Amino acid sequence: MKTYLPKNNLEQRKWHVVNADGAVLGRLAVQVANILRGKNKPVYTPHLDAGDFVVVINAEKIKVTGKKEEAKEFMTYSGWKGGEKYATVAQIRARHPEKLITHAVRGMVPKNRLGRVLMTKLKVYKGSEHPHAAQQPASLVPAK
Repeated sequence: MKTYLPKNNLEQRKWHVVNADGAVLGRLAVQVANILRGKNKPVYTPHLDAGDFVVVINAEKIKVTGKKEEAKEFMTYSGWKGGEKYATVAQIRARHPEKLITHAVRGMVPKNRLGRVLMTKLKVYKGSEHPHAAQQPASLVPAK
């Protein structure tokens, strides 16, 4: 048996636009990560980039369940002693709501060169406007 290797045609990649208004963060991130990896296609190959582009709009209107808005904390470290900074979901949503979705999707793609390439195909925007209208993205309904 030979392993099927699809041709890497950039012309066949589609664009999807997802409205994050009212969607749950984790469920949306799984759906976006699967499209980025190409798991929704019959030519899915784990070690190749066969996925599509995804544009997420209304990132500030994403929901989190339970007490995560105040209880869940994200940590960043500067590399210096005492350089840890903690921020809650509410604080991140106020400053950079795009980072919530990007961080969740990044955790669901491979942690290697392939994952870094996949993350370049994710575009997240704060409002309902995005500059990718020329690509004619298809609307995608997020799982509730």
